[in-house]
Amino acid sequence: MFSACATRMRYERLEHTADVLIKAFGNSIEECFGNAAYAMLDTVLDISTVESLETVCFSVDGDNLYDKLYNFLSELLYLFDAEHFVPAEFNISLSQNTLRCESKGERYNPLKHDPKTEIKAVTYHKMNIDLDEPSITVLFDV
Repeated sequence: MFSACATRMRYERLEHTADVLIKAFGNSIEECFGNAAYAMLDTVLDISTVESLETVCFSVDGDNLYDKLYNFLSELLYLFDAEHFVPAEFNISLSQNTLRCESKGERYNPLKHDPKTEIKAVTYHKMNIDLDEPSITVLFDV
C-alpha cells in the first residue's frame, strides 16, 4: 500500500485549459503509479471517504511503462464505471511486460463519496514517466 509521505505530497494538479493534468510523486515508480491512480480517482470523487472494505486484484500488460500506465489507469476507470468499485489503496508490482495490482476500496455510493468530475478517458497526450525524480504526469479527458 502506498500512502502519502510525510515530506512529500502524493500528487499535484497542473494547469490545463480543458482537461485534468496531474503529476504524481513517490519514492519508487510503483508508488508513482499508485499515486497517479489515487489522483485520478480523487478527481472523480472525494477519495478520502473511501474505506478499505474489499480487495480487487488484476493485472495488465504493456510493452513499456507508458503502455502499462495507460492500461492500469484505464482498467481502474473501467472498474469504477462498470463495476462501481472505488479503490483507495494500491499495492503494485511491475515486471517486464506486466503490472499487477492489489487494490483495496469499496463500492461506490454517491451519498457517501461526493462525486466531483467525470473522467471520460486516460490519454497518452502529455504523459511522462520520470524514473529519476521519480514522478508521473498524466492528462485525463473530462
